[in-house]
Amino acid sequence: ATAAVAVAQDSLLNICMNAKHHKTEPGPEGQLYGQCVLWKDNACCTANTSMEAHQDQSYLYKFNWDHCGAMPEKCKRHFIQDTCLYECSPNLGPWIDQADNSWRKERIRDVPLCQEDCEQWWEDCQDAVTCKVNWHKGWNWTTGTNQCPKGAMCQKFKYVFPTAAALCEQIWSGSYRYTSHHRGSGRCIQMWFDPAQENPNVAVAQYYA
Repeated sequence: ATAAVAVAQDSLLNICMNAKHHKTEPGPEGQLYGQCVLWKDNACCTANTSMEAHQDQSYLYKFNWDHCGAMPEKCKRHFIQDTCLYECSPNLGPWIDQADNSWRKERIRDVPLCQEDCEQWWEDCQDAVTCKVNWHKGWNWTTGTNQCPKGAMCQKFKYVFPTAAALCEQIWSGSYRYTSHHRGSGRCIQMWFDPAQENPNVAVAQYYA
């Protein structure tokens, strides 16, 4: 039984999800761009994907952050980091779930985010403006990029997402879970970490696997 458990655990570790831009297996990427560089030693994303993650309307998903006017840079960096984590991290195996999208077979669900990462995201984005709670669906795509659906009102994040937990848990339909765990606890995934140090999320994935 122990051997079977070990195999099941291993199958959740160091893997890439089956999604639109992910590599089939993680491995070193010398040229990762910008904020994605944290994953260069072992990544599920290519250099090209990491570059596109930083574009305002990248070909990755044709998604426009500035759908209610320009998103402030201090807020946008969190969304870039969120994209880098999603595209590049080989440590999300315990939370990979089936997806029913035409463009991906798998997604992440309930990834336990460290409290600081979530709070800082909310803090830096509270005055940014959006018209939707769940950014996964319900947009008007007639122009080829996402626009607010008819009748949706643009308002500040702090009214759309009254708490950090609301932002992290609702914006990508449950991809993340807000936790009271702190960075370095080994119990939560860090969106941000020091590239000079080991990737702390390896141990977190092992713990949950």
